[in-house]
Amino acid sequence: MGITSCDPLGIEVALMLVMLVRGELFLLLDPYGLQRVLEPRGAMPQPAWKIDNTMTCGADEVLIAVETLNIDSASFTQIKQEVGSDEIAVAKRMKEIVDQRGKHHNPVTGSGGMLIGRVEEIGPASSKRAELQVGDRIATLVSLSLTPLRIDKITHIELGTGQVDVIGKAILFDRGIYAKMPDDLPDRVALAVFDICGAPAQTARIVKSGQTVIVLGAGGKSGMMVLAQARRNLGKTGRLIALEYDEKSAKKVQELGYADDVLVCDAQNPVETLTTVQEVVKDQLAEVTINCVSVPGTELASIMVTKDRGLIYFFSMATSFTTAALGAEGLGKDVDMMIGNGYAQGHADLALHLIRTEPALRAAYEQKCN
Repeated sequence: MGITSCDPLGIEVALMLVMLVRGELFLLLDPYGLQRVLEPRGAMPQPAWKIDNTMTCGADEVLIAVETLNIDSASFTQIKQEVGSDEIAVAKRMKEIVDQRGKHHNPVTGSGGMLIGRVEEIGPASSKRAELQVGDRIATLVSLSLTPLRIDKITHIELGTGQVDVIGKAILFDRGIYAKMPDDLPDRVALAVFDICGAPAQTARIVKSGQTVIVLGAGGKSGMMVLAQARRNLGKTGRLIALEYDEKSAKKVQELGYADDVLVCDAQNPVETLTTVQEVVKDQLAEVTINCVSVPGTELASIMVTKDRGLIYFFSMATSFTTAALGAEGLGKDVDMMIGNGYAQGHADLALHLIRTEPALRAAYEQKCN
């Protein structure tokens, strides 16, 4: 049997030629944005170091006039730790990232976020022409870490939420997913919901009646959504335990009314976390643990509070999957671990339904986004 080598540039051309055949009348289609990759050539846009953020709409692209960025929690936390909680310093660092990389792709966390904007142009070969019109307001449901972005000006930064008002442009590739902005929710609430809508959708799949479920970082945007969905799945059965870092955050989680127990502990200290949880559950550890913490170093705590053959869903982009995998091995814990894929079919609709039908959750989001 012979050995065939794989040429990244050949793959790039092949992917585009497939679309060329189907497109018939159009010279070149690029649904994955491969043509925009500058460094290294042949890479996909997300892992690429630099992409072309020239704001000329390609044949199958959508050009967006950007209004607001929602920076991923792990990324925004890291930026504030690096430059301080100062709006001018944060804005400068954000522009540096985009100027350097052509996208908001944090070089430390590897994560991005998403955006709200208004459709400015739709390429003649775009598959979205049947769904979108120029002027539609949309939220992109793909990461800023792969989205060509140009920031002309940052007009306001919400240091507490990572929502950043800008004047700028962005490109949505043909394979990129999006949602039209709802009329019944404030923009900042809808943006926050769309940013983490993968978390409740995955929670709906994995939490079963009668389980013990632990949520780390339960007071954040994703954590609150996860609690609400987990409670729906559990009903009056099982046990839902929320973990938070301090008393103030824990009190707000308690007021939501979803968790059976709200515990205060530092998830970066795995032994402390296990001890705190065991005071409540004894030896009945979690069948499902969901990590929504926005800082690194909480992998081992998640593993330690999960029973053998349990499942850990690492939604947080601050997770080191090397640490998680080797940590489980070192602890002798036979657990399954899920990567926090931000996409699940129907995730935006599920999250919108959740916030529309859970008054306590909506009130908490509106308070957090003000």
